[in-house]
Amino acid sequence: MPTLDRQDNVFVLDLGDDENRFHPDWIAAVNAALDEVEKTDGPRALVTAARGKFYSNGLDLDWLFAHTDQQQDYVASVHELFARLLSLPVITVAALQGHTFAAGAMFSLAHDFRVMRADRGYWCLPEADINSPFTPGMSALIQARLTPRTAHEAMLTARRYGGHDALAAGVVDLAVDEDAVRTTAVEIASGQLQKAGDTLRTIRTRMYAPVLAALRDRTAPLG
Repeated sequence: MPTLDRQDNVFVLDLGDDENRFHPDWIAAVNAALDEVEKTDGPRALVTAARGKFYSNGLDLDWLFAHTDQQQDYVASVHELFARLLSLPVITVAALQGHTFAAGAMFSLAHDFRVMRADRGYWCLPEADINSPFTPGMSALIQARLTPRTAHEAMLTARRYGGHDALAAGVVDLAVDEDAVRTTAVEIASGQLQKAGDTLRTIRTRMYAPVLAALRDRTAPLG
Protein backbone atom coordinates (compact mmCIF):
# COMPACT_ATOMS: atom_id res chain seq x y z
CA MET A 1 0.00 0.00 0.00
CA PRO A 2 1.13 3.60 -0.55
CA THR A 3 3.09 5.24 2.25
CA LEU A 4 3.96 8.90 2.84
CA ASP A 5 7.37 10.06 4.05
CA ARG A 6 8.94 13.48 4.30
CA GLN A 7 12.43 14.64 3.37
CA ASP A 8 12.69 18.12 4.82
CA ASN A 9 9.91 19.98 2.98
CA VAL A 10 9.44 17.41 0.23
CA PHE A 11 6.75 14.80 0.77
CA VAL A 12 7.56 11.48 -0.89
CA LEU A 13 4.56 9.27 -1.61
CA ASP A 14 5.76 5.72 -2.27
CA LEU A 15 3.08 3.96 -4.34
CA GLY A 16 4.28 0.45 -3.49
CA ASP A 17 6.48 -2.37 -4.77
CA ASP A 18 4.09 -4.40 -6.94
CA GLU A 19 2.04 -3.37 -9.98
CA ASN A 20 0.48 -0.57 -7.91
CA ARG A 21 -2.90 -0.93 -9.59
CA PHE A 22 -5.76 1.35 -8.67
CA HIS A 23 -7.61 -0.87 -6.19
CA PRO A 24 -10.20 1.14 -4.20
CA ASP A 25 -8.09 0.69 -1.05
CA TRP A 26 -5.02 1.93 -2.93
CA ILE A 27 -6.95 4.99 -4.14
CA ALA A 28 -8.13 5.66 -0.58
CA ALA A 29 -4.54 5.46 0.71
CA VAL A 30 -3.29 7.89 -1.94
CA ASN A 31 -6.11 10.31 -1.12
CA ALA A 32 -5.26 10.09 2.59
CA ALA A 33 -1.66 10.98 1.76
CA LEU A 34 -2.80 13.93 -0.34
CA ASP A 35 -4.95 15.06 2.60
CA GLU A 36 -1.78 15.17 4.70
CA VAL A 37 0.10 17.16 2.07
CA GLU A 38 -2.76 19.64 1.64
CA LYS A 39 -3.31 20.32 5.35
CA THR A 40 0.37 21.01 5.99
CA ASP A 41 1.31 24.69 6.11
CA GLY A 42 4.39 26.34 4.68
CA PRO A 43 6.74 25.56 1.80
CA ARG A 44 6.33 22.04 0.49
CA ALA A 45 6.23 19.89 -2.64
CA LEU A 46 5.30 16.32 -3.52
CA VAL A 47 7.17 13.48 -5.21
CA THR A 48 5.46 10.20 -6.08
CA ALA A 49 7.67 7.19 -6.54
CA ALA A 50 7.58 3.40 -6.41
CA ARG A 51 9.83 0.36 -6.07
CA GLY A 52 10.31 -2.67 -8.26
CA LYS A 53 9.36 -3.29 -11.86
CA PHE A 54 6.36 -0.95 -12.00
CA TYR A 55 5.56 2.64 -11.18
CA SER A 56 1.90 1.80 -11.84
CA ASN A 57 0.10 -0.58 -14.17
CA GLY A 58 -3.16 1.35 -14.01
CA LEU A 59 -6.70 0.22 -13.26
CA ASP A 60 -7.28 -2.86 -11.11
CA LEU A 61 -9.04 -4.86 -13.80
CA ASP A 62 -9.47 -7.95 -11.61
CA TRP A 63 -11.39 -5.90 -9.05
CA LEU A 64 -13.33 -4.10 -11.75
CA PHE A 65 -14.47 -7.29 -13.50
CA ALA A 66 -15.56 -8.69 -10.14
CA HIS A 67 -17.57 -5.55 -9.34
CA THR A 68 -19.10 -4.54 -12.67
CA ASP A 69 -22.06 -3.01 -10.86
CA GLN A 70 -19.66 -0.41 -9.42
CA GLN A 71 -17.94 0.48 -12.69
CA GLN A 72 -19.27 4.03 -12.94
CA ASP A 73 -18.37 4.91 -9.35
CA TYR A 74 -14.95 3.29 -9.69
CA VAL A 75 -14.07 5.24 -12.84
CA ALA A 76 -15.36 8.44 -11.22
CA SER A 77 -13.03 7.83 -8.26
CA VAL A 78 -10.07 7.40 -10.62
CA HIS A 79 -11.04 10.58 -12.45
CA GLU A 80 -11.26 12.45 -9.15
CA LEU A 81 -7.79 11.27 -8.18
CA PHE A 82 -6.42 12.65 -11.45
CA ALA A 83 -8.30 15.92 -10.92
CA ARG A 84 -7.14 16.24 -7.36
CA LEU A 85 -3.50 15.79 -8.28
CA LEU A 86 -3.82 18.18 -11.22
CA SER A 87 -5.25 20.88 -8.92
CA LEU A 88 -3.07 20.24 -5.85
CA PRO A 89 -1.66 23.45 -4.32
CA VAL A 90 1.94 22.17 -4.41
CA ILE A 91 4.39 21.34 -7.17
CA THR A 92 4.36 17.63 -8.00
CA VAL A 93 7.03 15.39 -9.53
CA ALA A 94 6.59 11.76 -10.64
CA ALA A 95 9.66 9.52 -10.31
CA LEU A 96 9.12 6.78 -12.90
CA GLN A 97 11.54 4.01 -12.00
CA GLY A 98 9.59 1.29 -13.81
CA HIS A 99 6.78 0.53 -16.23
CA THR A 100 4.12 3.24 -16.31
CA PHE A 101 1.05 2.02 -18.17
CA ALA A 102 -2.54 3.03 -18.89
CA ALA A 103 -4.13 4.86 -15.92
CA GLY A 104 -0.69 4.82 -14.28
CA ALA A 105 0.61 6.82 -17.25
CA MET A 106 -2.34 9.21 -16.96
CA PHE A 107 -1.63 9.57 -13.23
CA SER A 108 1.93 10.57 -14.12
CA LEU A 109 0.61 13.19 -16.56
CA ALA A 110 -1.34 14.83 -13.74
CA HIS A 111 2.03 15.75 -12.18
CA ASP A 112 3.92 18.92 -13.08
CA PHE A 113 7.15 17.09 -13.91
CA ARG A 114 8.20 13.52 -14.72
CA VAL A 115 11.61 11.90 -14.29
CA MET A 116 12.06 8.50 -15.97
CA ARG A 117 14.64 5.77 -15.84
CA ALA A 118 16.63 5.97 -19.07
CA ASP A 119 17.72 2.39 -19.70
CA ARG A 120 14.70 0.21 -18.87
CA GLY A 121 10.95 0.48 -18.46
CA TYR A 122 8.21 1.84 -20.69
CA TRP A 123 5.61 4.59 -20.56
CA CYS A 124 2.56 3.50 -22.52
CA LEU A 125 -1.13 4.13 -23.14
CA PRO A 126 -2.18 0.64 -24.35
CA GLU A 127 -5.92 1.28 -24.66
CA ALA A 128 -6.01 0.93 -28.45
CA ASP A 129 -4.46 -2.53 -28.14
CA ILE A 130 -6.75 -3.75 -25.36
CA ASN A 131 -9.99 -2.40 -26.87
CA SER A 132 -10.63 0.00 -24.02
CA PRO A 133 -11.48 3.52 -25.21
CA PHE A 134 -10.36 6.51 -23.21
CA THR A 135 -13.07 8.22 -21.23
CA PRO A 136 -13.77 11.89 -22.04
CA GLY A 137 -11.96 12.91 -18.85
CA MET A 138 -8.93 10.77 -19.63
CA SER A 139 -8.78 12.10 -23.19
CA ALA A 140 -8.92 15.66 -21.93
CA LEU A 141 -6.10 15.06 -19.44
CA ILE A 142 -3.80 13.39 -21.97
CA GLN A 143 -4.37 16.01 -24.66
CA ALA A 144 -3.79 18.85 -22.20
CA ARG A 145 -0.48 17.48 -20.98
CA LEU A 146 1.09 16.21 -24.22
CA THR A 147 1.74 17.92 -27.52
CA PRO A 148 -0.91 17.16 -30.18
CA ARG A 149 1.55 15.02 -32.15
CA THR A 150 2.60 12.96 -29.14
CA ALA A 151 -0.95 12.59 -27.84
CA HIS A 152 -2.06 11.39 -31.28
CA GLU A 153 0.71 8.82 -31.47
CA ALA A 154 0.44 7.65 -27.87
CA MET A 155 -3.35 7.30 -27.90
CA LEU A 156 -3.83 5.78 -31.35
CA THR A 157 -0.80 3.49 -31.67
CA ALA A 158 -0.23 2.43 -28.04
CA ARG A 159 3.48 3.07 -28.56
CA ARG A 160 5.76 2.00 -25.74
CA TYR A 161 8.17 4.82 -25.00
CA GLY A 162 11.51 4.01 -23.40
CA GLY A 163 13.17 6.71 -21.35
CA HIS A 164 15.07 8.44 -24.15
CA ASP A 165 12.12 8.26 -26.55
CA ALA A 166 9.79 9.58 -23.86
CA LEU A 167 12.14 12.50 -23.30
CA ALA A 168 12.33 13.26 -27.03
CA ALA A 169 8.52 13.16 -27.31
CA GLY A 170 8.03 15.45 -24.32
CA VAL A 171 6.32 12.75 -22.25
CA VAL A 172 8.91 13.18 -19.49
CA ASP A 173 11.19 16.04 -18.52
CA LEU A 174 14.32 14.04 -17.71
CA ALA A 175 15.66 10.54 -18.37
CA VAL A 176 18.34 9.49 -15.87
CA ASP A 177 20.10 6.45 -14.45
CA GLU A 178 18.04 4.12 -12.28
CA ASP A 179 19.67 5.15 -9.01
CA ALA A 180 19.10 8.83 -9.79
CA VAL A 181 15.38 8.76 -10.58
CA ARG A 182 14.04 9.41 -7.10
CA THR A 183 16.85 11.74 -6.00
CA THR A 184 16.46 13.84 -9.16
CA ALA A 185 12.72 14.11 -8.59
CA VAL A 186 13.33 15.26 -5.02
CA GLU A 187 15.86 17.83 -6.25
CA ILE A 188 13.33 19.25 -8.71
CA ALA A 189 10.66 19.38 -6.01
CA SER A 190 13.08 21.02 -3.56
CA GLY A 191 13.57 23.89 -5.99
CA GLN A 192 9.84 24.64 -6.11
CA LEU A 193 8.88 24.64 -2.42
CA GLN A 194 7.88 28.29 -2.26
CA LYS A 195 5.18 27.85 -4.90
CA ALA A 196 2.85 26.02 -2.51
CA GLY A 197 -0.41 27.72 -1.62
CA ASP A 198 -3.70 29.12 -2.81
CA THR A 199 -2.21 31.07 -5.71
CA LEU A 200 -0.83 27.89 -7.24
CA ARG A 201 -4.19 26.16 -6.86
CA THR A 202 -5.96 29.09 -8.53
CA ILE A 203 -3.49 29.06 -11.43
CA ARG A 204 -4.03 25.34 -11.85
CA THR A 205 -7.82 25.44 -11.73
CA ARG A 206 -7.96 28.22 -14.30
CA MET A 207 -5.31 26.70 -16.55
CA TYR A 208 -6.95 23.28 -16.55
CA ALA A 209 -10.59 24.27 -16.09
CA PRO A 210 -11.90 22.23 -19.09
CA VAL A 211 -9.90 19.15 -18.03
CA LEU A 212 -11.07 19.36 -14.43
CA ALA A 213 -14.67 19.79 -15.58
CA ALA A 214 -14.40 16.70 -17.79
CA LEU A 215 -12.80 14.64 -15.04
CA ARG A 216 -15.40 15.70 -12.47
CA ASP A 217 -18.45 15.21 -14.69
CA ARG A 218 -20.24 12.36 -12.91
CA THR A 219 -23.27 12.30 -15.23
CA ALA A 220 -21.53 10.00 -17.70
CA PRO A 221 -17.90 9.34 -16.67
CA LEU A 222 -17.51 6.58 -19.25
CA GLY A 223 -18.80 8.76 -22.08
